[in-house]
This record gives sequence, C-alpha cells and structure tokens, in this order.
Amino acid sequence: MGKRRRAREALLKMLYEMDVAKLGLQEVKSVYWSHLDHVDESAISGLEPEIVEFANVSFEGVVHNLSEIDQIVETHSTHWRVSRMNVVDRNILRMAVYELLYCQEIPPNVTINEAIELGKKFGTEDSGAFINGILDDIAKGLKNKSDIQV
Repeated sequence: MGKRRRAREALLKMLYEMDVAKLGLQEVKSVYWSHLDHVDESAISGLEPEIVEFANVSFEGVVHNLSEIDQIVETHSTHWRVSRMNVVDRNILRMAVYELLYCQEIPPNVTINEAIELGKKFGTEDSGAFINGILDDIAKGLKNKSDIQV
C-alpha cells in the first residue's frame, strides 16, 4: 500500500473519531497517534514521516475549512444534507474535497479514485458509487469554476 493511501486511511480514522466522539483537533491527533503506538509499538516508528505529516496537515486543513467543504458537498449532493450522510461517506467526501480545493499537486482523478477505494473498503456496499457521483460533480464544478468560489 502506498504512502498516500496509508496517510488517507489515518486521516479518515481521525476525521471519524472527531465526528463521532466530538473531540477537538489536537485531542484527536494526540489520541489517534498515541493509540496507534499502544496497539503496536512499531506502528508509529514504522510510519514514514511523510505519512504522518500528510495525514496531520490534511486533518488540520479539513477541520479549518469544514464549513466551506460541507457547503460544497451539500451543494453537489442532490437531496442529501451532510449531517444525514453515513459518517464514513461524509468524512471521505470531506477529505477528498479538501484535496480537490487545496492540494493542487494531486490530480483530481487520483483524489477521486482514492476516495472511491476508501469508500469501498470502509463504507457500505453503495459508498463507492455515492462518493463517485458527488466528487465527479464537484470536480466538474471546479473545472468550470462557475459555481464554487475558492
């Protein structure tokens, strides 16, 4: 598994923890990384620094831009409010929208494909298609720059 995929999985788990446990940014980071170390002492030491850095920077980026990200997701998800979405799907969408908006070095198709794969692995049977439909619409909007202000 690639470094970015491992970082995205860590990011999803941190976002999930924040969403479900209602913890703050610093508390989630602290709890997540220390728990990982307790589960397997070699887990943290075995992680390359770029994995931890990508996950932490992305986590902070999603949290700091959460209102904007959720608004974009809601605008592009017909008949779905973010608060009513499956918690895994919601957080995969959040992290993918963050990448689409703020990580210009990552091609949009890579971001979308990674999100779909995370949905298939951690979500429901329908997560991949649900995530794909919303992100495809968002990516088209970003390409046109007509309805999304960055």
